Amino acid sequence: MDERPEIPLLEIGAGGGRAIYAAAPERAHALIASARRLYTPPVMALADKLSAAWLARSANPHRAEIAEIGARVGRPGAAMLNLSFEWACTTSAAADPTGPGNRLLRTLDWPFHGLGRNVVVARESGTAGEFLNVTWPGAVVVLTAMAPGRFSAAINQAPMARRGLGLIGDWAANRVRLWHQRALPPAHLLRRVFETARDFAEAKAMLSQTPIALPVLYTLSGIGADEGCVIERQETTAVVRAAPAVCANDWVATPVPGRPRGRDNEARRAQLARAAAEAGEGFDWLTPPVLNGETRLAVAANAARGRLAVLGVEKDGPATREFRWGFN
Repeated sequence: MDERPEIPLLEIGAGGGRAIYAAAPERAHALIASARRLYTPPVMALADKLSAAWLARSANPHRAEIAEIGARVGRPGAAMLNLSFEWACTTSAAADPTGPGNRLLRTLDWPFHGLGRNVVVARESGTAGEFLNVTWPGAVVVLTAMAPGRFSAAINQAPMARRGLGLIGDWAANRVRLWHQRALPPAHLLRRVFETARDFAEAKAMLSQTPIALPVLYTLSGIGADEGCVIERQETTAVVRAAPAVCANDWVATPVPGRPRGRDNEARRAQLARAAAEAGEGFDWLTPPVLNGETRLAVAANAARGRLAVLGVEKDGPATREFRWGFN
């Protein structure tokens, strides 16, 4: 008998991050506690204060929502974690070999204990229709989601821009640059896209053309077998790679020097490209190096068929039962 916990489906409607938190506050508190152990309370307090200040300076549309969740949590962390991009990922968009449509495959890697165990699926709605958001209570953003009949999409962390100042100097220079930005963070834009974009074409245009606060990699998967792409974004420009396409945490087509995030980017891309063309409907494709000691989440989504599969992962292996939507 499988004793691993199920991933809950939360019926959120138009309630957004507040409603997701209210539906499972204990999961948010567990993640904040884990973050405090990983980053230490003083670092969390400082990062949270700076994050809240940036949200106010940029007039972010979700700042009140984040502040309310932070107040309900009762300790620093909500603002910081809603602006965090300290993870590696591997994601693909390609024709689904198991049936009609295009399929998104994705993993998220972050050495953050409890992410896999505390993942939820929130069934949300916006002006363009409903979507299934693979997320965590306390988050107001969208990192991975599937909108049945419209599209699926996910975010990967982009390389760190090189400024010629060494690793620490480049990091500091990029943070100063971010401090002066006023555009939406990439994950906040992805939430807007799922709420308002009616189809793949609208989503692609928004993700390619809307100014954002820092570089990112978007993977977008539509309902036609050939409707898919990786969008390599700078703040105001984009390079689009058509499906079949795979991204990890480095540039493939963008002519901008950067420091790749994560490890084994080329090997992860190659392994997931093979899986995208051959893998069945389970998670047999989740193998090294795409699967590694920092993997916390695996997702497969086909918007044409309205199918979503999610698996929470921890350092020692699968931490949840497989969530399956639309497979009946």
